[in-house]
Amino acid sequence: MPFLPVKFTLQKRVKLAQSLWMLYWISVMAGVLLFSLGIFFKIELRKRSEMMDNNESHLVPNLLILLGLMACCANAFGGKVCHDSLDPLKFSKWKPMLRPYLLLCGGLNVLLLLAALLCFLMQFAVYLALAEGLKNGIRFYKDTDTPGRCFMKRTLDMTQVEFRCCGNNNFRDWFEVQWISNRYLDMSNDVVKDRVLSNVEGKYLMDSVPFSCCNPGSPRPCIQHHLTNNSAHYDYDHRIEELNIWTRGCREALFSYYSSMMNSIAALVLLTVLLQSADSAGLQYLTTSLATMADPENPECESEGFLLDKGFKETLSEWLSKVKTLGKTNQVEEGVDTAEATA
Repeated sequence: MPFLPVKFTLQKRVKLAQSLWMLYWISVMAGVLLFSLGIFFKIELRKRSEMMDNNESHLVPNLLILLGLMACCANAFGGKVCHDSLDPLKFSKWKPMLRPYLLLCGGLNVLLLLAALLCFLMQFAVYLALAEGLKNGIRFYKDTDTPGRCFMKRTLDMTQVEFRCCGNNNFRDWFEVQWISNRYLDMSNDVVKDRVLSNVEGKYLMDSVPFSCCNPGSPRPCIQHHLTNNSAHYDYDHRIEELNIWTRGCREALFSYYSSMMNSIAALVLLTVLLQSADSAGLQYLTTSLATMADPENPECESEGFLLDKGFKETLSEWLSKVKTLGKTNQVEEGVDTAEATA
């Protein structure tokens, strides 16, 4: 007995074909959106690639771009089939391709589910990449003359301004590195010389942050130097006063930005899977209702559409037996090859 049979008249078949045509083109737009988001995500990762320590995170946008293109092509083909389904001559051209097409759509849905899962799983990799990349970015901030690091300062400054953050974990990360290049230090100055000599590694460390850490909304002019020295500023106590620099770390800010983007993409991918599943189910009903017409030359006659030729359990057991048979065939072929090689 067929699985989930439904009776169809001509009016129902026409309505189903028209509804499916609309739904397929909505799915095409979802595929275009997936493709666009994949490109946007890749651009956002590229913009801050200097501050991200690996390239594994590009797997998700690359997969989204590929699946978006595949979804557009597959759903456009489905829309064309639905448009031609009520014309017997046109539909006869597409009929042999429908079974492979539905299998292709099933495989595409599996890949889309994998992409949605990767959007959640790769967030941890993005977090680790940001942690290590920002740490190195702060360390190489001063190396504007070093090939490969020339734009690190600009990238990090723009990031701190755009995301209203400072440092890796917080603004104190800047206290642990020399972020001013030696070419801008007056080594003849006794204060500079004493600060360099007082450090074991010979670095010019200070309790200061770059100007990009300043909060422009603060009513007080930015205090970016001598942040922990109360006597260096009038009416200032760093322990109780709200600092006029960003106190949020860039790792937290960037991870929040990327994770929200990946969660939104995953939700869109799951919505696309639901749309394509509805498309495939509707197309199966449409093709089976056309195939079971008692008199194909009389479009007014009733017909029956269904999702599966047999019941769900029977179909599942049939598929499993085919898989087992395929596995046994492979084993026999391997055994034959081994015997021939021994002979």
